[in-house]
Amino acid sequence: MNKQELFENIRRKKSFLCVGLDTDIKKIPEHLLNEEDPIFAFNKAIIDATAPYCIAYKPNLAFYESMGVKGWIAFEKTVDYIKKNYPDQFIIADAKRGDIGNTSAMYARTFFEELDIDSVTVAPYMGEDSVTPFLTYEGKWVILLALTSNKGSHDFQLTTDTNGERLFEKVLRKSQEWANDQNMMYVVGATQGRMFEDIRKIVPNHFLLVPGVGAQGGSLEEVCKYGMNSECGLIVNSSRAIIYADKTENFAKAAGEEAHKVQLQMEEQLKGIF
Repeated sequence: MNKQELFENIRRKKSFLCVGLDTDIKKIPEHLLNEEDPIFAFNKAIIDATAPYCIAYKPNLAFYESMGVKGWIAFEKTVDYIKKNYPDQFIIADAKRGDIGNTSAMYARTFFEELDIDSVTVAPYMGEDSVTPFLTYEGKWVILLALTSNKGSHDFQLTTDTNGERLFEKVLRKSQEWANDQNMMYVVGATQGRMFEDIRKIVPNHFLLVPGVGAQGGSLEEVCKYGMNSECGLIVNSSRAIIYADKTENFAKAAGEEAHKVQLQMEEQLKGIF
């Protein structure tokens, strides 16, 4: 999916919501545990209920890898289900990969050849040769970690060099030598607030993947005020607040209702663009 197609989906649905499929076997409704594949059964119901209100899904690989082979099977079935039934959805493998070049090439092969997923999150710490293998696939996206929403982001990302440049700013500037806004996005946590202003000075036209709205306390209004550009330029993720809105047999209906609430808020924010 290219940038224009992603923007058209946002325009058509009046939404820039990404639903995070952080599916924990210990948190899904108990009645699903009787299913042959409880994780996939949960995901399928959530996807069917939320697809009208979102433009992307983001399965977090840790939740699937924690279950070994069964988890990987559920992950692959989930990806296949989205692609076959909701082909307009942008799929993000939240894997945070990044290693020496030949290893990154294998990670890229996994997600872009074997699974044919639209995008993957990548850690930039090891530099150019750890990122560029992901950039060799036409029509695929790298989503590079820039400024995250966790407390530990202050440990490295906000440290400054002798010129006063913060590490996340160096990541943004340097990585633009490797790719452009047609195949690279950046992860910026919703809890960073006005820091979006500084980020937009460096990457005014790139899409930003924004986790941290909902259960982590990030403000959608603040993210839009400081981070939205003339083409929206945002994919805002919500995971727990949507998928675990209810733990009864009505879980999917509740998830759909929560996703719809967020979509309506996003529609308001988009009025200045569309």
